[in-house]
Amino acid sequence: MRKIQMVDLSGQYKGIKQQIDASIANIMETSAFINGPEVHAFQKELETYLGVKHVIPCANGTDALQIAMMGLGLRPGDEVITADFTFAATVEVIALLQLTPVLVDVDPDTFNINVKAVERAITPRTRAIVPVHLFGQCADMDTLLDLAAKHDLYVIEDNAQAIGANYTFDDGKKQKAGTMGHVAATSFFPSKNLGAYGDGGAIFTNDDDLAHMIRGIVNHGMYERYHHDVVGVNSRLDSIQAAVLRAKLPKLDEYGNRRREAARKYSRAFANQAHIVVPKTVNGCEGICASCDCHVFHQYTLKITNGKRDALVKYLNEKGIPCGVYYPIPLHQQKAYTDDRYAESDFPVTNRLVREVISLPMHTELDDEQIAHITDSIIGFVNG
Repeated sequence: MRKIQMVDLSGQYKGIKQQIDASIANIMETSAFINGPEVHAFQKELETYLGVKHVIPCANGTDALQIAMMGLGLRPGDEVITADFTFAATVEVIALLQLTPVLVDVDPDTFNINVKAVERAITPRTRAIVPVHLFGQCADMDTLLDLAAKHDLYVIEDNAQAIGANYTFDDGKKQKAGTMGHVAATSFFPSKNLGAYGDGGAIFTNDDDLAHMIRGIVNHGMYERYHHDVVGVNSRLDSIQAAVLRAKLPKLDEYGNRRREAARKYSRAFANQAHIVVPKTVNGCEGICASCDCHVFHQYTLKITNGKRDALVKYLNEKGIPCGVYYPIPLHQQKAYTDDRYAESDFPVTNRLVREVISLPMHTELDDEQIAHITDSIIGFVNG
């Protein structure tokens, strides 16, 4: 059996090696390292894929979130509601801009932001909601968009983990993750479903005026060289990373299908296990049905409900099976983001998830032998 990787970027590279190597060699020859043709071509191709009017590349996903908030003109003291169960970057940029983060609990099945908790958290100072499309599927955008419209709030999609996923609205209309709110941010960190070979990110929007503002912000506030019209930052996607992303973008749906197939095999193997809860999709199908396109499984995350999660992590590591706990400490308990406004009773789901979740190897190169070894090992230990 091949060595099991949490993410097998080397194996994926072999399938696109010729195109990537040729593109990088061309960049080295032309020396168009910043804002070169590869960047502009990737921007246009991603706009077409997503069906969004504007893609503005930048240096990383955290910058993308910060720049999106800067573009909306949020001001110090404005409240921004987001999920407690996510990576710190989401709340980090809120704090960096001297906005007021408001953390709320999540749904126990999808792990995405709990809309009822969002509604309870809205105050006259609330200006925006940041749903994090966690682990590869969208939050409940029907309800969130209606809630935001009712209270005149911005919706900023954190799409770092769900690029390529589809969301089906109640009326049957489909849209890609990251194209439904006022603005969205994504990351092209190497382990993402659409990952570069270094850092990278992008902002998406259908708002022409907002896109214009953001294009200035990412480039020191300049629309014309040495004319600084807005306060900006230096955040650009370099040409080599754009070339890598251009090679991967046409394969993104294929990559998503491979991940979904691996998820189906995992879920079938874990079916009817009393102490193992498989991930559920927003439509409740548990990712098993062949037609499911709402989840791209950036992570395949189980819940271990009999108190053996930490022991299972240790056991798998000893067996050479990589795994991850995303996330072991909720944001409201992190030293940087503790706040007297929060009570532990506000986060019953998050506080349980941090004790139960475990993410398994998930990538495009997983094979049946590896999946069988992983699932057999977990079932044997949890039931032992």
